[in-house]
Amino acid sequence: MGIALPQFLLNIDSASGGILLIWIVGVCILLPLVVAVVYLSKSSKYTGNYVKNDTLGAYFHLMKPSLAPSKVMEVFIKAAEFVEIPVRRSDDEPLQKLFMAVRSELNLDLKNIKKEQAKFWKQHPALVKTELLIQAHLTHETANLSPDLEHDCKRVLELAPRLLEELIKMALIPRTNKGHGWLRPAIGVVELSQSIVQAVPLSARKAEGIAPFLQLPHFNDDIVKNITRKKVRTFQELQEMTIEERAELFSQVANFSAAEVQDVENVLKLIPSMTVEVTCGTEGEEAIQEGDIVTIQAWVTLKRANGLIGALPHSPNYPFHKEENFWCLLADTNSNSVWFSQKISFMDEAAAVSAASTAIEERMEVLGASPKETSAAIREAVEKVKNGCRLAMGKFLAPAEGNYNLTCYLLCDSWIGCDRKSSLKLKVLKRTRAAIRGGLADGGSILEDGIDEEEEIEEEEEEDIESEYSEDEEDNQDTNKKGRANGKVREKGSSESSGSDEE
Repeated sequence: MGIALPQFLLNIDSASGGILLIWIVGVCILLPLVVAVVYLSKSSKYTGNYVKNDTLGAYFHLMKPSLAPSKVMEVFIKAAEFVEIPVRRSDDEPLQKLFMAVRSELNLDLKNIKKEQAKFWKQHPALVKTELLIQAHLTHETANLSPDLEHDCKRVLELAPRLLEELIKMALIPRTNKGHGWLRPAIGVVELSQSIVQAVPLSARKAEGIAPFLQLPHFNDDIVKNITRKKVRTFQELQEMTIEERAELFSQVANFSAAEVQDVENVLKLIPSMTVEVTCGTEGEEAIQEGDIVTIQAWVTLKRANGLIGALPHSPNYPFHKEENFWCLLADTNSNSVWFSQKISFMDEAAAVSAASTAIEERMEVLGASPKETSAAIREAVEKVKNGCRLAMGKFLAPAEGNYNLTCYLLCDSWIGCDRKSSLKLKVLKRTRAAIRGGLADGGSILEDGIDEEEEIEEEEEEDIESEYSEDEEDNQDTNKKGRANGKVREKGSSESSGSDEE
């Protein structure tokens, strides 16, 4: 019926035909092309987790196997995202004051304090600013920041979770010739993440048992010291007390009101309690031999006093949305190596059900289970997931022959004091041509009776064969005796005996 365009564009015979052509080329070809070029040029600088490739390269080269937890901050601030934070001349004086306020947290050598300070300020201005802003957040000094610095501090904290996640991946990425990651720096990165989310100073992590108390509302250093003097040495002892005992303790030692006591109780009910059950074995075999593909299966169980499974951590000083994440690590502490690692989340139950069902189904197929057995195993796994469990499953290459004392770590990136670990003994047998039975590692237990069972079976088979021949010989002897009793010739009896043997 009509076209919604100006009349001069429809008059192709006139000069407007060129305008129409330019309009078509510009809108339909040039504009999409420009948008695509701009998008690709920007996206090529980032990974799938919206972290710059330059940041990953810096993290990869700066990560060391002996990196101490106190040195993780120096690696963390080297991100390219932090370098882009603007540095203003108006920030010089506020940063100098902030430096004096957080100097004790900067891990400087007090014996050579002047040289250490000069070395600190010689760094890239954006990196100096980033570290000071993070320390201001950890020490609750953000209230004294200028509006510009406060805005920059929020930007740093917004970037921190995904940068820390990539940093721990750089620690766990296979580094050795055996395909293992590094344990010590991985633990240090998780501890830094816990401190940033809960706004707890790094110096409190050095004092044993103090840091978990500081994540509770209305707590400070003086209150923690007074509580630890009242026969409550650890955070776990505080959690194991009854509500009445804690209320009495808080009112006597900290002078908490009823509302403040209730605030503390609500946070204690939110802190997760974790357990882990780990099994390792070679699929279809009872023994683990060197060079085998070993399957690890870890069921992680989360419980809270309030009955919730997935929940956001209590982090009033962290200004952004942050979900709980857990890292399951199977490591050898003696060699500082991580054999297996997996990130676990309790927020998405549907995704956990799908992942567990797929993993169990693939495992049952390898074992050659029937459809009925596979369905039963999947139903059991789904029921576990709905009850607050998550499945971490993977594979690793069995090392050389020997006994290995491994440790399964369960680390939370949001809470302090809820990390757990369990021991696992793994026995690896020497590679032989014949399959060796025995030596299944299951939660630390070793079974070695498979060889004896096979020998017993072979002995029983030999006894059955011997009993059959012995019966034939007894029959032959009876025949010979009867022949001699009837006065027959000995040679005839022997020929009959040999004939029966051939039969």
